[in-house]
Amino acid sequence: MKSHSRVQYACCKSHAAPCVPLKDTPKDRGTGGPISGIAMKQAATADSPEFEVVDSTLMKRVFYAFATLALLSVAISLGGKWFGRSIAMAGYTDDTTVHEVVIGNNVIAVPANVIRFEQARRDGIASRLDLYLRYPEMDGYSAAARDDFNHTGTSKDIVFLSFEQQMMSRDMSGRFTPIYSALIVKPGTPGPGGTTLYGFTEKSGYLNEVLAVANRPGKEPFVARCLSGPTAEESLAPCERDIQVGDGLSLTYRFPKEFLGDWQALDGAIAAEAAHVLKTGH
Repeated sequence: MKSHSRVQYACCKSHAAPCVPLKDTPKDRGTGGPISGIAMKQAATADSPEFEVVDSTLMKRVFYAFATLALLSVAISLGGKWFGRSIAMAGYTDDTTVHEVVIGNNVIAVPANVIRFEQARRDGIASRLDLYLRYPEMDGYSAAARDDFNHTGTSKDIVFLSFEQQMMSRDMSGRFTPIYSALIVKPGTPGPGGTTLYGFTEKSGYLNEVLAVANRPGKEPFVARCLSGPTAEESLAPCERDIQVGDGLSLTYRFPKEFLGDWQALDGAIAAEAAHVLKTGH
């Protein structure tokens, strides 16, 4: 019988490792002796637990991800505090930094906490500047004045001022004789603080309004327009009056109707405040 040589193979348990032919030696043939050392090593390796090397790029990505989350957490914390304060302030500011706003040939220097709108709290040129003040203190927003500006009480204490370039040759007092006197219903009725309240004619265009007029010795009368009826009750400042200040500026101020009883002191305080904040002009 023809003899055939026999080749032995050592196969790893892992499918990834191929079977390896063993070297056929006289010692191995027909004796059933031990397999070669190489096969034993491969078999031992296949039976041992497999370990994977973690890619350093993956570790960096994990590190950066955690670092980003940490930074995001800090940003949310700080942003939350800032946003919470912004909500609590509700558009107000207690900053008293003085800003110089130029309108025409006039410079109006006022602290930030009396400037009504946030975008206007800056230095520069403007066509209009809106302020609000607590009366009679004539000061801006602060922690002490928070309730007054938020209108949480029963009283109304805020006056609103608007500076802009003069559009008419006369202020409200100067318009009484040539304009308003022809649009009101006479006689009027007695009003607070010695004023007389006049209704407007239907064709005047001033619906739901009354005209408050008071004599001033040696001067043109004090004149203010006020809302009437339910609309006046809902408004924080239903009365308004405009005066001429500075160099070609018109100052319109709006105030609660309750202030009509003290119109002389109110008008004087507004004129004095305008003179104080105007740094140029006449």
